[in-house]
Amino acid sequence: MLDQKLFRHPETLSALSDSLARRGFALEVNRISALENHRAELQSKTEQLQAKRNETSQQIGIIKAQGGDIQPLLDEVAGLGDALKIDQAQLHDVQEQLQAIYLSIPNVLDDSVPDGDSEDDNVESHRWGELRHFEFTPKAHPDLDKIGLDFESAAKISGARFAVLKGGLARLHRAIAQFMLDVQTQYHGYTEVYVPYLVSGEAMRGTGQLPKFEADLFKIEGKVAGDQDFYLIPTSEVPVTNLARDSIFDEQDLPQKYVAQTPCFRSEAGSHGRDVRGLIRQHQFEKVELIQFTKPEDSFDALESMREHAEAILQKLKLPYRVVTLCSGDIGFSASKTYDLEVWLPGQGQYREISSVSNTLDFQARRMKARYKNKQTGKTAFIHTLNGSGLAVGRTLVAIIENYQEADGSITVPEALRPYMNGMERIQL
Repeated sequence: MLDQKLFRHPETLSALSDSLARRGFALEVNRISALENHRAELQSKTEQLQAKRNETSQQIGIIKAQGGDIQPLLDEVAGLGDALKIDQAQLHDVQEQLQAIYLSIPNVLDDSVPDGDSEDDNVESHRWGELRHFEFTPKAHPDLDKIGLDFESAAKISGARFAVLKGGLARLHRAIAQFMLDVQTQYHGYTEVYVPYLVSGEAMRGTGQLPKFEADLFKIEGKVAGDQDFYLIPTSEVPVTNLARDSIFDEQDLPQKYVAQTPCFRSEAGSHGRDVRGLIRQHQFEKVELIQFTKPEDSFDALESMREHAEAILQKLKLPYRVVTLCSGDIGFSASKTYDLEVWLPGQGQYREISSVSNTLDFQARRMKARYKNKQTGKTAFIHTLNGSGLAVGRTLVAIIENYQEADGSITVPEALRPYMNGMERIQL
């Protein structure tokens, strides 16, 4: 959520409207202005009525002590109370309308974000790794049928967009996640956390998934905790970032860096016909997520370091990739700036996203009331939150399958993962 003060002055509201227009988001300037003016009038009126009621109540006490007639003042207080209830109800209604609008507004973009309408306008910053030269035609991973990738069994169990992994492939999937966690905790200073997979609607609102993206979520209605609705997490960004909810950190305790491995559940609403084959777009998948809480002045340096931490996984696995800066028309709702890491998939002949690393500034922190105490000023301010995939486990598995495939259909295990595979060098059923 953006600072509500930005909506209360014509100059800042106009500047905000221009900024959000880069995203293709049309801010309802006239409606917001009218509601904010009405809110200010009602707030002033209720404050005046409260002050008048308090003053009259004090007069009642004085006159009563003097033995005077207090009935006229009692009637006046009753009338003030009735008028106050009406104005407070109207104020609450206006505030609810404004809150609904403000929750639907995306984050402002950093000035360094390139303009553009779609992923075609994202700007590549650099590439790493040499593309492997195959002496045979490499296959896309769904066509490698001798490695333990079983979509038919998954369809019988759950339907489309699920997979069953068997034997060495299942072990490789587990090894990838363990390897990622070890790299981030041992070399990059992240603290590993285990978090719930079911979260409240309030947690989803805190990170920006609600209300805008409810159609993309799996909702569990009133089954636990006194009929409270819960949601399956779409990413561990939600529970891990919410660790900062309603907190005030000491300045010396920042940054805080967390890493978590969790399943992720997504309905993939609106993706009909896209990536229907294989592991690229599943309803259930594993991801290792990186989260940082920082002081505002440190967040863009943290963004660069998190990008490097995600890149380190691909480099250790010797998987070619490129890094792109997302343009204004492709960036996520909560992000101010995002880098995507795209890994090379020879079976598809293209780069595909394997990680997004984003700085959300104080957008999530405002929703969560996540703050820190500034040592110099003694005042509290909102922290900045960052999140990034380090990496998507299933897509890393896909990249390994396609880049390390052999002519006989087997998969060579990358050297970095062999210690996690008890020395296994090749996967083939």
